[in-house]
Amino acid sequence: MSEEEFADDDDGIGARCPDCNEIFGHEVLRERPAGDGSDFLLKCMECGKVHTLQLRPPKAVSIPFMLSEGPETIIANIELDADELLVLGDQFEHGDATWEINRLEDEESNSRKRLLAERCIRANAMRSDMIRVRLTKTTGEYSESSHVVVERDTIFHGGKLFEHEGVEWRIRAIHTGAGRTLYGRVVAQDIKRVYLHEKAPPQEYQEPRNERERRQAWKEGRLGYNPNPIRPETVKKDRKNVGHTFGETRRLKKKRR
Repeated sequence: MSEEEFADDDDGIGARCPDCNEIFGHEVLRERPAGDGSDFLLKCMECGKVHTLQLRPPKAVSIPFMLSEGPETIIANIELDADELLVLGDQFEHGDATWEINRLEDEESNSRKRLLAERCIRANAMRSDMIRVRLTKTTGEYSESSHVVVERDTIFHGGKLFEHEGVEWRIRAIHTGAGRTLYGRVVAQDIKRVYLHEKAPPQEYQEPRNERERRQAWKEGRLGYNPNPIRPETVKKDRKNVGHTFGETRRLKKKRR
């Protein structure tokens, strides 16, 4: 008898009454050990029917699971109750890791979406708590493949810096199978491959030499926060203190001639 047909209830022990054909509260008149289980003499609290209920633990079966983590696969024999229902997508704990069932095979080696454990001869599962993300690292004209193991809900952001093996890289693109994104956010479990480029060396800041260079530097954000292309008062004062601008110097030379 399943747990659905036998459970503790506020009105007694819940069990299926043979006369009512429904699950109602029962009074336990007698309990006697029998093998690995027990025999109960019950009285239905709905109709008063007295009947015997035999409870036995389900038979255990051993199923070979092919557990895959990236390119590595091991076979582990896992014991389950014979009447346990296995469904694709179910997750379970084994060896300090979480795994997700992605294939079930019956006695005829046919793939099934759901299957009782006693009818399952083989199963495949992939590790689901950690994801192996493939990387392509590019330095100049040379590229090499690598990988990183992260939690499945880790987010990769295109265009941002990413540290791998102690080196900072910039995420150039993220491939998801449906396409590529250069600046979007993608969860690790949806990623097929991440393309990394070497981080550009920092450039030494140079003070703009004229108004045109100053406006270009403002557009590129090299002047810090400045809501409009207006020369700060501090810069104006500094220029008065250090001397004439390039254009003013040329005009002064012409006057002296």
